Amino acid sequence: MATSTIDAALLQKMFLAGAKNLESKKEWINDLNVFPVPDGDTGTNMTMTIMSAAKEVQAIANPSMETLAKAISTGSLRGARGNSGVILSQLFRGFTKEIAGVHELTVETLALATQRATETAYKAVMKPKEGTILTIAKGVSDKAAEVAVAVDDFADAMEQIIQHAEYVLSKTPDMLPVLKEAGVVDSGGQGLVVVLRGMLDALTGKVTDFEISDAKPAAEAAAKMGTGAAMENVDIKFGYCTEFIIMLDKEFNEKTEEEFKAFLSSIGDSIVCVALDDIVKVHVHTNHPGQAFEKALTFGQLTKMKVDNMREEHNQKVASQAELQAAAAADAMKEMNKKEEPRKDYGFITIAAGDGLAEIFRGLGVDQVIEGGQTMNPSTEDILNAAEQINADTIFVLPNNGNIILASQQAASIIEDKKLIVIPTKTLPQGITAMINFEMSRSVEENEEAMKDSIQTVKSGQLTYAVRDTSIEGKEIHKDDYLGLGDTGLLAVGTSLEETLLEMVGEMMDEDSELVSVYYGSDISEEYAEEIVSKLEEKFPDVDVELQAGGQPVYYYIVSVE
Repeated sequence: MATSTIDAALLQKMFLAGAKNLESKKEWINDLNVFPVPDGDTGTNMTMTIMSAAKEVQAIANPSMETLAKAISTGSLRGARGNSGVILSQLFRGFTKEIAGVHELTVETLALATQRATETAYKAVMKPKEGTILTIAKGVSDKAAEVAVAVDDFADAMEQIIQHAEYVLSKTPDMLPVLKEAGVVDSGGQGLVVVLRGMLDALTGKVTDFEISDAKPAAEAAAKMGTGAAMENVDIKFGYCTEFIIMLDKEFNEKTEEEFKAFLSSIGDSIVCVALDDIVKVHVHTNHPGQAFEKALTFGQLTKMKVDNMREEHNQKVASQAELQAAAAADAMKEMNKKEEPRKDYGFITIAAGDGLAEIFRGLGVDQVIEGGQTMNPSTEDILNAAEQINADTIFVLPNNGNIILASQQAASIIEDKKLIVIPTKTLPQGITAMINFEMSRSVEENEEAMKDSIQTVKSGQLTYAVRDTSIEGKEIHKDDYLGLGDTGLLAVGTSLEETLLEMVGEMMDEDSELVSVYYGSDISEEYAEEIVSKLEEKFPDVDVELQAGGQPVYYYIVSVE
C-alpha cells in the first residue's frame, strides 16, 4: 500500500528505528577506521549522538512535528560527540528546521528538508572535505530533489534515495586516496546510510520494535528505595580481562611455561595458560594488558586478542543508581560555588585521558579536566557542563584532539552567559604548550592569538599498535605491528616497541629541535620508560629529554618535540 504522507507519530517511529539500527551496527562502523589503531570511534560517536536525541523523542507521548523537531535537534546538538556526531547533529538541525512548521511530510517536503540539512552541515565545517559523510548527505539531498518530481510514494522515494546514497558511498575511496589505500569506505557516510535504512524499515513494517533502552528509570527506582537498594562499589583489583592465543615460533617447555605463568602472576590473577602443540591459550585479569602482550610476543605471534574492562561494567551499574543523586548534588554545588567563589576573568577546560596528564594540566591552571580523548570523545553537553562549573567571564577550551574541536565549537555557539574560546589543539602536547603560553597580563584577544601561534611550534607523536592488516602511505602494516603516528600521518611501523619509538622521534626531529617530552601510558612501567629515555638521550645527544607519567590508555607513549 502506497504511503504519500508521513505524520509525526510515524516519523517518531522511523527516527527511533534509525537510531536502533545505527546502535546495532556501531562496532562494524568503528572498524572502518582508516588508521588500523584501537581508537576507531565513528560508530560510537554517531550512536551516542543520535541516542541522546532518541531518548527525548521516545519520551514524547503525542508528538507533533514541532515537538518532534525540537527533541531531535536539541537532543542531538547537546549529545553530539566527535566530528561525525557533530555533523550528524547539524544534519538533524537543518532537517528539523524545515519540518517544524508542517503537519505531515510529503516527498516534496523531504526533498526540501534534506537540502536544508546538507546546507546546514556544510556550513558547520570550516573546510568541508569530499568523500565524507557530507558527500553522502549531498547525494541524499540531490536524489531527493530528483525523485520528488516524479514519485509520490514515500517508501519508493526513500528506497531510491538510499540506493543512490549507497552508490555515492561506494565511490568515496575514489574521492579520498587514504580510503582506497586502507580498503574501506567512509565510516561517517556508512553511519548515515545505516540510519536511513533503519528509518525505511520502520516505514515498510520490516521493523516494529521502537523501544530505546535507558538505565535511568532503573536508577530512579533504586534511588527511591533508599540505601537498602544501594549497590556496593566493589574494588576490582585487576580491571582488564585479557585473553589471547600465542602462535609459537620458539620452544615452550614446562620450564618456560612456569616462568611465563610467574610473570602473569606478577601483573594479575585469574590466570589460565594452556599449551597445546604449537599454540598457547592465555587468560589473565590485569591492569596492564600491554605488558602481557609484550611478554607473549617473545614466544611468537598473537591472535584472538581480547580485552574487556571489568570495572566499566560494574561502574555503569553503580553510576546508574548514583546518577540522580549526583545530578542533584551537582546542581547544589554549582549554586554554592557561584556564591562562594568570586567571578574571575579567565577559566580553562581541557580534555585528557590519564591521571598523569590531568594532573599536569591542573598544575598549569586548568579548572576543569574532562576525562576523554581518543575512543572517549566528550559530548557538547559535557563541555557545557564543565563550563557551568567555572565562574568566569571567558573560558578557553583545549580539545587536544581533532575529533573534539567541532563539539567544542558547538558548545561555544550554544552557551549564553559566558564566552567560550576554542583553541584548536589537536594533541595533548599542543594543549600543554598552549597553556604554558597563556599570560594573565594579556587581553583575551592577545592570549587567543599567542596560544594559537604556540601550538604551531610543537610536533606531536603517538605510539600504539595496529588492529588489522592494511597499507598506509606506501607502508605495509600487519596486525599487532607498532605504529608511530605524527601530526601529518604515519611516521614509523615496526615489530619492536623500542625501535619504532626511536624511529618515530627521529622523523620528528630537525636542526632546531631542543626538547623532547615523553609521556608514558598506563601499560608502560616507569622503569621501562626510563630505559627508553636513556636510548633517546643516547641517540639524540644534542637535545634535552624529559619523562612524565601520562597514564593514558591506547597509546604506549605520547611524545612532543619542540
